[in-house]
Amino acid sequence: MTYSGDTRVGGPADVRELPELTISKLAVGPMDNNTYLLRCNRTGEATLIDAANEADRILDLIGDTGLAQVITTHRHQDHWQALAEVVGATNARTVAHPDDSDALPVSVDVPVGHGATIPVGGCALEVVHLRGHTPGSIALRYDEPGGRTHLFTGDSLFPGGVGKTGSDADFRSLLADVEERVFAEMADDTWVYPGHGKDTTLGAERPQLPEWRERGW
Repeated sequence: MTYSGDTRVGGPADVRELPELTISKLAVGPMDNNTYLLRCNRTGEATLIDAANEADRILDLIGDTGLAQVITTHRHQDHWQALAEVVGATNARTVAHPDDSDALPVSVDVPVGHGATIPVGGCALEVVHLRGHTPGSIALRYDEPGGRTHLFTGDSLFPGGVGKTGSDADFRSLLADVEERVFAEMADDTWVYPGHGKDTTLGAERPQLPEWRERGW
């Protein structure tokens, strides 16, 4: 099956089979949040990115094979409504940036900062700290061996712009991090999996950077 990244709340997960990692994207909740289940094809170990809402549907997606950890991309409530229930049902470790951890409904077992590596079985995610949407917002980078980069951006990068910020200073901070830590470091074929809505690529968004800078959002 061909992965499109186009999901809807109440609909099935869209599944992307990579050589070493399987990515399942599920849309949940009244704010059309995306939750992503990443499973290592060699070990079967699974990681969830953002237990956003509808714990029952997320647990169905996880199935009987278990969950090693849940990574929360940032502190906003729509991204962790199902966190306590999912962790309670699976005994998964919790992972987040320390600058946002105090706002979460459960304690954080593994605090992570910029450049940290999070294992997913035999695969690995690299933490990219993107300051501005919230102080502790993170993206997760997976480099497919011999292939493209896959980037899970939470609410820091979407098709058409960066995430919402509360001040011009926060916007400038987020845009600077996105330019320096994402666009300057990753190729145009990098696939972007945002916290809401459809996917995109860095190549599709790169020409718009001057417009984002000029408009201020």
